[in-house]
Amino acid sequence: MTTLFISDLHLDAKRPEITRAFLQFLDEHAQHAKALYILGDLFEAWIGDDDDAPLAQDVQQALKAYTDAGFLLYVMQGNRDFLLGDAFCQNTGATLLQDPTKIDLYGTPTLLMHGDTLCTDDVDYQAFRAQARSPEWQAPLLAQPLPVRRQLALELRAKTQSMAAMKAEDIMDVNKDEVARVMTTHKADRLIHGHTHRPARHPVALGQSTGERIVLGDWHHSLWFLRVSPTECTLVEAPITRD
Repeated sequence: MTTLFISDLHLDAKRPEITRAFLQFLDEHAQHAKALYILGDLFEAWIGDDDDAPLAQDVQQALKAYTDAGFLLYVMQGNRDFLLGDAFCQNTGATLLQDPTKIDLYGTPTLLMHGDTLCTDDVDYQAFRAQARSPEWQAPLLAQPLPVRRQLALELRAKTQSMAAMKAEDIMDVNKDEVARVMTTHKADRLIHGHTHRPARHPVALGQSTGERIVLGDWHHSLWFLRVSPTECTLVEAPITRD
């Protein structure tokens, strides 16, 4: 059996081909794995677990069917869907992971993260992240009616996209010293994360040893997943069928 890792699908009603690709992924690739880990940004925006939009409902139903079939599902919040909570997990049968989470992956100590906290050079984003993850910020937001939250999500997305366009590329990538620090702190030989949309495998110097950082790709032009077994660790790219 294998374990699969994905992130940064950014599911959005405006991009139905990505949702179709994800549902097909569940039916094909994920059926051959014992567990699926979604490391953040499953959705382009998540306005709360009470979202009644068709996309939210359809995806939750598909994930519930997956876990009802006996497969393990783990979900981590990303910077786009940080409001995913307990009700989502109850609706899907998923386990919500803290960021970071360390697991034993077939004998390799492995650290799982969304990846945004590794981008420490982006000071403005880190300040917003700390604010947005606080209960004091989230409570009044979740108290707003769904239409208001949908509009706020659109405005926030437009604002973050505008800010990102003005930042240097290296600022929005991970800080290598921070990568080494968190891997050393958690005694992890491997780090798996998403967020940066730069799929690749990188060696990481860890004192007297060398670890590895694996970056998952976003589902924009292609679908990406990491397939791991006791004898394999492969970053896979596959085409997305478009009408």
